[in-house]
Amino acid sequence: MNQAFQNHSPHFSCYRSLNLILYFYFTHGFILLAKCGSAKLALIIRLLHKTIPCTGPQIYCSHLYLINDFNYAKKNKKYKTMADLVTGLSLQGDLVHQLKENGAKESELSRAVAELKARKRTLEAKELSLQPKDDTVDRVKMEDALKRRFFYDQAFAIYGGVSGLYDFGPVGCALKNNILQVWRQHFIQEEQILEIDCTMLTPEPVLKTSGHVDKFADYMVKDAKTGECYRADHLLKAHLKKLMSDEKCSAEKAAEMEDVITQMDNYSQQELTDLFVKYDVKSPSTGNELTPPVSFNLMFQTSIGPGGNTPGYLRPETAQGMFLNFKRLLEFNQGKLPFGAAQIGNSFRNEISPRSGLIRVREFTMAEIEHFVDPSEKVHPKFSSVADLEIMLFSSKAQTSGQSAQIMRLGDAVEQGVINNSVLGYFIGRIYLYLIKVGLSKDKVRFRQHMENEMAHYACDCWDAESKTSYGWIEIVGCADRACYDLSCHSRATKVPLVAEKPLKEPISFLVNVVQFEPNKGAIGTAFKKDSKLVLDYLAACDECYISDQEKLLSEKGEFSLDTAGRTFKLTKDMVGVRRFQKTLHVEEIVPNVIEPSFGIGRIMYSIFEHSFHVRQGDEQRTYFSFPATVAPYKCSILPLSHNQEFAPFVQQLSEAMTKNGVSHKVDDSSGSIGRRYARSDEIGVAFGITVDFDTVNKTPHTATLRDRDSMRQIRAEVDELPGMVRDLANGVLTWAEVESKYPIFEGQETSKKD
Repeated sequence: MNQAFQNHSPHFSCYRSLNLILYFYFTHGFILLAKCGSAKLALIIRLLHKTIPCTGPQIYCSHLYLINDFNYAKKNKKYKTMADLVTGLSLQGDLVHQLKENGAKESELSRAVAELKARKRTLEAKELSLQPKDDTVDRVKMEDALKRRFFYDQAFAIYGGVSGLYDFGPVGCALKNNILQVWRQHFIQEEQILEIDCTMLTPEPVLKTSGHVDKFADYMVKDAKTGECYRADHLLKAHLKKLMSDEKCSAEKAAEMEDVITQMDNYSQQELTDLFVKYDVKSPSTGNELTPPVSFNLMFQTSIGPGGNTPGYLRPETAQGMFLNFKRLLEFNQGKLPFGAAQIGNSFRNEISPRSGLIRVREFTMAEIEHFVDPSEKVHPKFSSVADLEIMLFSSKAQTSGQSAQIMRLGDAVEQGVINNSVLGYFIGRIYLYLIKVGLSKDKVRFRQHMENEMAHYACDCWDAESKTSYGWIEIVGCADRACYDLSCHSRATKVPLVAEKPLKEPISFLVNVVQFEPNKGAIGTAFKKDSKLVLDYLAACDECYISDQEKLLSEKGEFSLDTAGRTFKLTKDMVGVRRFQKTLHVEEIVPNVIEPSFGIGRIMYSIFEHSFHVRQGDEQRTYFSFPATVAPYKCSILPLSHNQEFAPFVQQLSEAMTKNGVSHKVDDSSGSIGRRYARSDEIGVAFGITVDFDTVNKTPHTATLRDRDSMRQIRAEVDELPGMVRDLANGVLTWAEVESKYPIFEGQETSKKD
């Protein structure tokens, strides 16, 4: 290509003087051209068309011109190596940064960001496909074990089941409870967090204020005849990928459809409707026509009370209850900041197309923390306890530059500004320690930082703990610095000040700047009549941040709208102004910022299943789960070697002692061989097994064997010692290596019948 330009040297020399940035098409699949006038750009494009052997690259023109045929390159086997994919991602990241710096139009920036996300997904898929075979789980075999041993199963199965709803069986229920118990110990007890339990039924005004009523939605289409529902973006994406896989699909058409896929998150309802018509999308199961896309709110709506006059929803998250109880919690904490609130409970999202087992469901358990902190003092006193942790971090900068996630010392990440503050850094460290404690593999956990376009406008920083599974990297915990957004919203809506008083080091008075709305009561009364009080009360409760935003709208557009009591009111310059003044205060009122770690328990459980599932070497039929003893459904099984009545007292003694020691256990006195019973226990993740054999009965002092599930090695110890030993092993006080160093390894029993 370079030679082609040199053949047109009279033209090429002038472009060189225009600071032309050129990335060769054959190398990277696209070309960037900067600071070119339209006439010169047209000439360059004509030269490119003569040089590039394709039907014509796609051309986007703005402050930075992008000729993008990334998808054509992929179709023609370019971008086939990791290095190529990394280069493509890095260059697209450079483009996004350049567009932002040059103040590009929102539509062009959205297009570039969508392409950036698509390339990131392609790179991650490539990484996943290249991982060693030993590193991947046999999902079919694992799910078979989960179903056979009733960890969980589809709810209402005998009625045909309902997708996205699951029942946990005895083993799954025990595992889930243990995971939550460790969560309480690790967070609530360690941090002295205040746990509350709020109702799941939520009145509509609460979720209207939080934004869930208006924004918590996806687009949906229906089979016009059967009524079967599909999530519009997922169905369109699957349809386009099917068309692209057809050998008859031209490179130009494939590139066009790939471009549609990359922008899928940005389409409006009408644009989606047009795309469904353009690509003739039908119902995948029947081939029937589909209804146009409609917005579908993901909350389950209901009516509270018999009259049906109080609309409500099943909560989509547990957080709102903690925000609404902030004032009571602050009082309980003697008015001091910082403090944390926590809640464990079920939340509901009426997913259009639930899939992937426990990963995307309609009812799920969450464990959330809201850590309220003074915005001027985001320094955690215990950060030093986690500062030396080395954690895999995938920063937003790395994502946009094509770099991989890097293992980084947590203290360095905070010092270098990769993580916004030490409070957020502390919780990231504690989340990491918790995930490892409950059974996730260190090398399959990373923290990914949200890119700027992913974060809400009010958020300071946000990281997701992600787990590597057979589905790729999935989010299992979110940890966000949400600033003061939630408390401010509820304070404005209810006229209740959700603030804390900051104690002053010295009891002095000081001047503060005050910003208030200054309403024209006459004009508001004329415009809104009996509703004027609603408007005036709302204006009186607004905080400085909100007032400044609306002042800007008044200046630029001469009006702004406010929502209160389920209605929208438009205010103009003649109705309201903004007043700034100073006043003397003796105490400082602050709206706390919130650090919010949010745990999806079902997703954590699924990750534990994948990370702990194994097949015994040399026996493909023997599978087991290597759950840590702290969360194992049963800590120990008690296995009598014979049905002989002489064994019964020892089994009873051990079982009673286990119960007194608080050790969950399972007695398996079935008729199967001891090997078969070991395999059964291993398959449900029982950590240890005590075998009562003939030596237990025949010899004194009475001893029994203790077996470790993972190594299958056994030791022999006195019966009276075993319950306390299992308790200490389960609580992490004792390790199996320490047990083996103290007690003799069991090689075989010495007697086989009563002497």
